[in-house]
Amino acid sequence: MLTIDGSQGEGGGQILRTSLALSLVTGKPFRIDRIRHQRSKPGLMKQHLAAVQAAAEVGAAQIEGVHLGSRVLTFSPETIRSGRYLFSVGTAGSCTLVLQTVLPALCLASGGSDLILEGGTHNPFAPPFEFMARAFLPLIRRMGPRVTAGLKKHGFYPAGGGHITVHIEPAPCFAPIDIPHRGDIRAYHACATVARLPRHIAQRELRTVGDLLGWEAEHLSIEDITGTQSPGNVLSIEITSEHITEIFTGFGERRIPAEQVARQACEQARKYLTAGVPVGTYLADQLLLPMALSGGGSFRTLRPTRHFLTNVEVIKAFLDVAVEIKQDGPGSWEIRIAGTPPTKKDLRQRANDGPPGDFSRWPS
Repeated sequence: MLTIDGSQGEGGGQILRTSLALSLVTGKPFRIDRIRHQRSKPGLMKQHLAAVQAAAEVGAAQIEGVHLGSRVLTFSPETIRSGRYLFSVGTAGSCTLVLQTVLPALCLASGGSDLILEGGTHNPFAPPFEFMARAFLPLIRRMGPRVTAGLKKHGFYPAGGGHITVHIEPAPCFAPIDIPHRGDIRAYHACATVARLPRHIAQRELRTVGDLLGWEAEHLSIEDITGTQSPGNVLSIEITSEHITEIFTGFGERRIPAEQVARQACEQARKYLTAGVPVGTYLADQLLLPMALSGGGSFRTLRPTRHFLTNVEVIKAFLDVAVEIKQDGPGSWEIRIAGTPPTKKDLRQRANDGPPGDFSRWPS
């Protein structure tokens, strides 16, 4: 059994999620100690419990230490089970991080899967739905699996209550991809979403985007939504290039002016555009694991974060993979991955269709 140090590097929940995802794919059991050791509230919180329980369902796993605040966990999967799943975080904890945990295994399962995820869809500390659907999943589709996602209801802090659907058509393996350049910019757009908040918040955010990025009104829009359990505000800046789409996000908070929210999102976008790289900081984090599972590939990105470097070390504990990180220009780094992916034979032996369970909550 592998032993993972949950306090290493960045010391957050990503160490747990990456370990769960790779344990499912490789079949390797693991024990993780000092979970989220460097956080103000260490141990498992509700969204981490949801990720563990989701992974356990997909992998028919034996688990120990699954309770709020737990700092030690063991996880021993038996299989990869495709099918229909409903995963509920129960708070504004991130749906997309739960999806991140089970997606690699279900992309390599023997049959298709349909997921409903309930909880937070727009969380300042996790990839928002638009980023997952329009920046990350198109790259997953280029690697083989056909994954689509739909947003049925927004979920903001603190109540959550969001609803995402995901359909997965698996592939025999992840195919390596290379993303050296982004190509010409073909479209750009900023959308300010407000839920149960004054419309002038969105107007001020978009005015700031227009001033800082020089974008005309035709590239700016407001989405005013109702029916959410909590008020919320999110600003998305989307840049579509020839080879890739990137999304940069700002989240409204109490006592934080709308202009400041927009300035922070614009700064992310300007840094990306200035560096001339195809892959932004957060997308690099998301790409690392499926590319490691493919056994190869490369991309250019901004300076790797501590979060990224920690993820590299966790991946190397499960996979025979090398990750080369080399600066190749001002503000630009090349990431090159090479290794041995899990064998197709092993995946076929461990993959099964249709998990048993109670689907009484599944919509008819």
